[in-house]
Amino acid sequence: MLGQMFLGSVALAATGTLGGPEAQTLAAYQADGANEPDGLAGATRKHTNWAKLEDLKEKPPKGKIGNLRMSRITLGGNLIGGWAHSRDLIYVDELVKAYHTKEKIFATFKLAEACGITTFLTNPILCDIMDEYWNKAGGEIDFISDCGGDLKRLREDTQRSIDVGASACYVHGGLADYLAEVGNFDPFAETLEQIRSNGLPAGIGAHHLSTVQKCVDAGLRPDFWMKTLHHTNYWSARKGEPEHDNIFCREPDETIAYMDSRPEPWIAFKVLAAGAIRPNDGFRYAFEAGADIICVGMYDFQVVDDVNIAVDILKSNLNRKREWRA
Repeated sequence: MLGQMFLGSVALAATGTLGGPEAQTLAAYQADGANEPDGLAGATRKHTNWAKLEDLKEKPPKGKIGNLRMSRITLGGNLIGGWAHSRDLIYVDELVKAYHTKEKIFATFKLAEACGITTFLTNPILCDIMDEYWNKAGGEIDFISDCGGDLKRLREDTQRSIDVGASACYVHGGLADYLAEVGNFDPFAETLEQIRSNGLPAGIGAHHLSTVQKCVDAGLRPDFWMKTLHHTNYWSARKGEPEHDNIFCREPDETIAYMDSRPEPWIAFKVLAAGAIRPNDGFRYAFEAGADIICVGMYDFQVVDDVNIAVDILKSNLNRKREWRA
């Protein structure tokens, strides 16, 4: 299913390298003019506040997980892969897939690299697009793979990610939540060993705090955690209702307190609650809460602004208790 979703996105694009439309798309951020393509056409740009590459204040600082140095703000893969959390808006997934042609994906990567974002986090289903980006388009962004959308393919997908060139891998949060709930910790241990035996940092993802706690109680010690984090002070956070596609960290205070006790680096994701929280609010909340690195899904027109916001927050006087672990 995930493969079909992504292929629906790239099927709209002709193959090519960054000598053609991708370069033009990136160039649109570097200079105004009548040649700007698509939604960045001159007439449109006059009525927007989208930051261009020349508006970048500075590149973000880096942290380190194992042998991997990565920017403290990293590019999330849901939007580019076509897996949008859209609450009850039924058209959004298709809109996202239509927007993210191969050229647009590559141009977004190039812009992120130019802004100092060093890593992209996505599913193994995008291994082929990463391979093409590196080997045909001259890209350099590192790839972190969230392995295990299907337990039966966990080992295979992990090895495929490693063979393609992933810089780190981790057990997908959805699968990790399930395995921890049923008390099956063998796949965790086996996958961590598989990743580490190939010289890469090995992580565990989680949407529920109990997943992290149960893994720790089972003696598992990953090289990093991928754990959701955001506050719940936004309109669609219906906390008294059953779980819907609206809250991704239901125990933020408890998560902050528990993660403060963990010595492993913490990459926080869903820090904007899938677009419900403004970056200047969500980024500050995550960094002050103890996240070492934040993973943020970004459209191309958001990249420069998001990096500038993250840089400003990291340079400010953070009310942060947890020591930096990465």
